[in-house]
Amino acid sequence: MLSSVLVPKGILALLLAGLLTSAVQAADTYGLLFKEGTLDNLPKAFALDYRKSVTAAGNEAFETGRSGTISLSFADEGMADLTFDPGGKARRVGSFPAEVGNPLIMYFLETVIRDLAETAGGSPFYIRNRIKAAVISERPVEVEEISLDGRRLNARTLTLHPFENDPAADRMRGVETLTLTFTVSEEVPGWLYSLKAETTTDRGERAGRPDTLPPYSNSIVFVSEGAAE
Repeated sequence: MLSSVLVPKGILALLLAGLLTSAVQAADTYGLLFKEGTLDNLPKAFALDYRKSVTAAGNEAFETGRSGTISLSFADEGMADLTFDPGGKARRVGSFPAEVGNPLIMYFLETVIRDLAETAGGSPFYIRNRIKAAVISERPVEVEEISLDGRRLNARTLTLHPFENDPAADRMRGVETLTLTFTVSEEVPGWLYSLKAETTTDRGERAGRPDTLPPYSNSIVFVSEGAAE
């Protein structure tokens, strides 16, 4: 579990720098995902609510303990708190400077890294470094429309394949198929609309190997903005 006050470490240190580019065909991936100021104009008495869903075939306890709701609320001294509730047992998972931007992206990436390392028995440091390399590279961005509360909103979607052509792919038990998909929008409070990580079932010869892991997915989707409880 993340500490109640998170200090930049590993991929979290990426939050310390970066600007959004306006390019459509190729974007500064880091700037798009870690955009600064996305919480600046939100009412401080409000909270942003998200739905988190985790799947891991054959591991119901894993899925249940990691699925639930996430709330972002504002605390004293310019801080933003993230709270996770898997169902009746809400707990704070982090407190971050609100002026920097939406910390949900950091929580998402770190939980994906933790989940994959735990299920695959691999090194979280290696997984983190590969994701970090993908996050600081330029990738094409797709412009699209999303639906939220019956409204059609403009959005941008970015897809990353952190382990594409990875030299250690054959030893990664299916984790090498990881795809990260992010959808962001100026019209969504807090900027982040959906964050998704998934490993695929299309694994060729690997699918028949006994060490191959079942497919995994982790998605966080914006639900609503409302008064904080």
